[in-house]
Amino acid sequence: MSRIGKKPINLPAGVTVDVAADNVVTVKGPKGTLTQDVNPDIAVSVEDNEVVFTRPTESKRHKSLHGLYRSLVNNMVVGVSEGYKKELELVGVGYKATTQGQVLELSLGYSHNIFFALPEDVKVSAETPKGKNPLVSLESIDKELIGQVAAKIKSLRKVEPYKGKGIRFVGEHIRRKAGKTAAKK
Repeated sequence: MSRIGKKPINLPAGVTVDVAADNVVTVKGPKGTLTQDVNPDIAVSVEDNEVVFTRPTESKRHKSLHGLYRSLVNNMVVGVSEGYKKELELVGVGYKATTQGQVLELSLGYSHNIFFALPEDVKVSAETPKGKNPLVSLESIDKELIGQVAAKIKSLRKVEPYKGKGIRFVGEHIRRKAGKTAAKK
């Protein structure tokens, strides 16, 4: 982790980073604003369009915190400048997804539909291309939040290994198992 922590974060045009006295880092960009509390042991400074993190000692704890906070702030910078997008694919007969505002309605082969309320920071859209599996697209500036939401949606119908039915990320490879073989006579 220490190698990651030593790399400075280059700020793209339109992104500003402010460090408060209590080590709270605020990143503002064209897509929004994010904040992160940084451990008081790790020093954060903004020097000529770069964010630099320094640690007080070479202990294992300080090295890991150094890399952690550098990665978190880097994810914030990328989020407010470009944003994050995750796409989920619903594989299965009769699986459907529709959206009404911030509520995602999923029909996943259960006896009832599932209504999933999304946080305000996450934008959702659902589409069903002709002849293909339904897709759910999530967009957000917060990498951690979009990952948690996508994982929660995925957990509503896990991919089973025999037919491959369930919710998966677009392009995700699923390890398939062979079914039973016929009885030998």
